[in-house]
Amino acid sequence: MLKSCYRSLFEAGTDEAGRGCLAGPVTASAIILPEKFNDITLNDSKQLSETKRTLLKPILEKKAISFSVCHVFEDEIDEINILNASFLAMHRAIDKLHPAPDFIIVDGNRFKPYPNIDHECIIKGDGKYMSIAAASVLAKTYRDEYMAKIHEEFPMYNWKKNKGYPTKEHREAIKKYGITKYHRKSFRQLPEQLTLDI
Repeated sequence: MLKSCYRSLFEAGTDEAGRGCLAGPVTASAIILPEKFNDITLNDSKQLSETKRTLLKPILEKKAISFSVCHVFEDEIDEINILNASFLAMHRAIDKLHPAPDFIIVDGNRFKPYPNIDHECIIKGDGKYMSIAAASVLAKTYRDEYMAKIHEEFPMYNWKKNKGYPTKEHREAIKKYGITKYHRKSFRQLPEQLTLDI
């Protein structure tokens, strides 16, 4: 059973999706839910089917006091690394909340403090608190939609299905076709270490 809040009735939950992918953005959402919000299907996005996440998305958007979603794309990920890009995506999502929250709860064990607002990191928070679970659903659905869109440009990688994660199929496509402008160049795209035969 998910709890409605951790400390404050006016707190934002935040989470990200796509951190371990080889291609595409890392996407974060931040959301403030009303005190009496409840939905029995809401859970950590990884525990929900794509159909359930898709059905939840408009409910969360309609019922939220405020929500936002932010992508941080490959060029920034390569420049500042994936951990910092995840924090940046969450910060940018929080930036867009109106009204601003008075407290932030974050899924996981690390976060870069947000200016002038206290936060708490909660391990497996997306399975404990509604606002983090809601943020995880929005981050995942928005990112999946984006990956389905760029799949049309490069269908050979099947991002519509694998969402840019390092599946066997995705890596086989990289072997065959190389990388695209959407791939993260700072990530090891293939498990084999390349060596020069001299």
